[in-house]
Amino acid sequence: MCSGRGAPLIPLTPPPHPPVINIWFNWGGQGVVGVRPSRDGAGGPLPPPFPISIWRDPEGGGVGGELGGPGRGRPQSPAAAQGQEHPRASPPCPPHRWSRWWSRWWPCCRCARRAAAPPAPTQPHAIRLEGDLTLGGLFPVHARGPAGVPCGPVKKEKGIHRLEAMLYALDRVNGDPRVLPNLTLGARILDTCSRDTYALEQALSFVRSLLPPEGGEGSCPDGSAPRRPPPERLVGVIGASASSVSIMVANVLRLFAIPQISYASTAPELSDPGRYEFFSRVVPPDSYQAQAMVAVVRALGWSYVSTLASEGNYGESGVEAFVQSSREAGGLCIAQSIKIPREPKPGEFAKVIGRLMETSTARGVVLFANEDDIRRVLEAATLANLSGHFSWVGSDSWGAKMAPVQGLEEAAHGAITILPKRASVPGFDEYFTSRSLENNRRNLWFHEFWEDDFNCRLPHGTAPHGDPAGAPGAPVRKCTGRERIGRDSPYEQEGKVQFVIDAVLAMAHGLHSLLGEACPGGGLCAHMDPPDGRRLLTHIRRVAFNGSAGTPVSFNENGDAPGRYDIFQFQGGNGTGAYRAVGQWVQGLHLQEDAMAWGSNSSSPPPSVCSLPCGPGERKKPVKGVPCCWHCELCGGYQYRADLLTCLPCAPHLRPTPNRTACRPTPVLRLRWGDPCAAVPLALATLGLMATAFVLATFVRHHETPIVKASGRELSYVLLAGIALVYAITFLMVAEPGVGVCALRRLFLGMGMSLTYAALLTKTNRIYRIFEQGKRSVTPPRFISPTSQLVITFTLSGLQLVAAATWLLVRPPHALIDYEMGRTPDPEAARGVLRCDMAEGATLACLAYALLLMLTCTVYAVKARGVPETFNEAKPIGFAMYTTCVVWLAFGPIFFGAAQSAERVHVQTATLTVSMSLSASVPLGLLYAPKVYVILLHPERNQPKRRGADPPP
Repeated sequence: MCSGRGAPLIPLTPPPHPPVINIWFNWGGQGVVGVRPSRDGAGGPLPPPFPISIWRDPEGGGVGGELGGPGRGRPQSPAAAQGQEHPRASPPCPPHRWSRWWSRWWPCCRCARRAAAPPAPTQPHAIRLEGDLTLGGLFPVHARGPAGVPCGPVKKEKGIHRLEAMLYALDRVNGDPRVLPNLTLGARILDTCSRDTYALEQALSFVRSLLPPEGGEGSCPDGSAPRRPPPERLVGVIGASASSVSIMVANVLRLFAIPQISYASTAPELSDPGRYEFFSRVVPPDSYQAQAMVAVVRALGWSYVSTLASEGNYGESGVEAFVQSSREAGGLCIAQSIKIPREPKPGEFAKVIGRLMETSTARGVVLFANEDDIRRVLEAATLANLSGHFSWVGSDSWGAKMAPVQGLEEAAHGAITILPKRASVPGFDEYFTSRSLENNRRNLWFHEFWEDDFNCRLPHGTAPHGDPAGAPGAPVRKCTGRERIGRDSPYEQEGKVQFVIDAVLAMAHGLHSLLGEACPGGGLCAHMDPPDGRRLLTHIRRVAFNGSAGTPVSFNENGDAPGRYDIFQFQGGNGTGAYRAVGQWVQGLHLQEDAMAWGSNSSSPPPSVCSLPCGPGERKKPVKGVPCCWHCELCGGYQYRADLLTCLPCAPHLRPTPNRTACRPTPVLRLRWGDPCAAVPLALATLGLMATAFVLATFVRHHETPIVKASGRELSYVLLAGIALVYAITFLMVAEPGVGVCALRRLFLGMGMSLTYAALLTKTNRIYRIFEQGKRSVTPPRFISPTSQLVITFTLSGLQLVAAATWLLVRPPHALIDYEMGRTPDPEAARGVLRCDMAEGATLACLAYALLLMLTCTVYAVKARGVPETFNEAKPIGFAMYTTCVVWLAFGPIFFGAAQSAERVHVQTATLTVSMSLSASVPLGLLYAPKVYVILLHPERNQPKRRGADPPP
């Protein structure tokens, strides 16, 4: 060192085309806030070495410097502007007229014109342990300070416990002759104050110690060369804790090939080997944690959750990894992603709860937040009287800590938390509880821990929480020094102690492997002075050993530890509570659901869904843009639910089940003999056939009597045959359809009526022609003999038979089940109808010719209404035709107006058969009943007249 006040800079000869390293400073007084290397033309990061000059502000103690070579990023002196060599013995100063402005905006440059920089004292607030090789350490010994103050109160667990774990691990390594024999590991441990910008400023001391001067460094005021101590061999850095701090520091350490192993940083961003090549960690990244949390959420049956993250790399990267994992897993949607600001304003957490309630059905909330934010969220939920509404799923930042839930057990009840698998290190408990002010002087911050842990104060010390001794609220009890940790204060090993020790051991095993390769003879050799950080990184990534708690330690190609997590549930209430292990995640989730506890009235987790599951027979209609939200629509008509999103129609012969989850056969409806639609027509037809048989028998018995002869015996028998055939067709219409039955229906449906009306038409026409001819002459008309009458009748009715036979040949009959005819709006009432292949039109076609004969007969009956009374058959035939017309006029509306139902065809069958029976009964009653009456009851009137007597009427 120089004897004067000036301290030389530490420059490095720039390469032919030196790259630029950009470092930003916070002009508000908080030092360096960021670092970013420039990239070469190919877009890739540039390897070291880099030109760098670092000095310290004599007034403020801050670190300053020039990176990127002379003239880069700062005003050049006139000499430099003219191409002269830039002086390197002092920090650059601007011209005089800019000195006030430059001093204001570049606080690290406060010097006289061309004056040498003041000496750089030893790094304040740093632990320095001498050794052959040095490990850097970064720990959040203090909490973040208020605005304008970098550091706040001491952090006992996350700060002192972890720092002591590194010291304990170094003692183990240095005391183990099997690891790094003949070498001692030293340390330079710095406080990050839980602030990334402050940590970066502190980490610059690692960089400065790595850059030995190469000459041209200036001289002391007396002209002598400066005397320097041997450069510190910094081989790696343990830390940091927060992901945001690790990211900042990794950007600097990477430029100088310094391996870094973190014990707590889990941001997925740090798994990128392109940006953080020299970063490794003994804890699994949040990408694994996110996979485990997604598995937990899915196991709970949740499909719609909100996420809550503290602003920063840990929270934001964690939520991003969770969202990505949920997309890959599928079936999980994010209702809201809410971010908690770094510096939340009053009422901010009440707004957070209000926003969560905007999607109140998303009762599951995934948290990637720090302890303070978790506690404030629980407090806000309690104040909003929503303690039991939300179910929390917390990341490892919550873990199994009691601090966030103390006094908020009701709001935290049922919370599922996740924590990397860890175990207590028994040797550390014995080591730490034996620490005292006398035997732990190497820890510069141990006195602050002592005051805070025992709530006392040391002479010339600071009270807990950073208040000066004697300040209001500071403890008044003096520390005796005889207090003991674990006896006079509560003690529980901090959760990350195991990982701190494993990080040191991993670095030591990597160094041991590298030394065995580079220096086979043992000790340090030229190949390890200085150590090659890139080769050391390769050896670190290859280590595999059982760590301090017996768990395996290894790294993948990205420097990440394998994912192994324990799953906990906080079970509490009435001011008490505890965490209970309910499962684990090791390449898959194993959850003990029977060990989990929920609300007092429920044995299952509360639902966290956007939409409730659809009921039976309902399909999901997704809401556009939100795949986990849907509306439920009932599959209508004859549709069933084929899958969750689709309704499909059943086949024609099927109908949906009552819950519309499948199709079932539609019942087939058959007209049975005992059905009302069959019983009434059958009764009428039976009575008609009996009456017809009685009349026929009477006529046959009295075949030679005058009344039978006068009625035209031949046509009378033909007419009776037609009437009997009309009655008989009812039995064919009621019989179960088949090929034979359907063929007979086609033949005889219209045959009986055609024969009946053909006989009546022939008889009426004969009467009409006889009397019309008698008006003109005494010559009788032709074709009035019985034989002619039979020929005419059979010819007219034979046309019906020929047409029916032709239809049978052209289109053979068959029976079918008509499901369309029995299809009703209500599928439960649907029936298939067994019928012949004769639709309504075909039925009318069969009757069309017979109805034509009936109308023609009616016309002749009207014309013959004026015949003499002695021909008494004319008027009965007329009345019969009139009545028959009325019957068939009533048939039409009833037949075609039957309601659309499965019984429609049966109603039509009954209507048709009843109408036919009535049309047959009319001539039977009007034409034959009077004759039978006379024959049977007044036989005296059925005697032949004596010759010469008056002719019979």
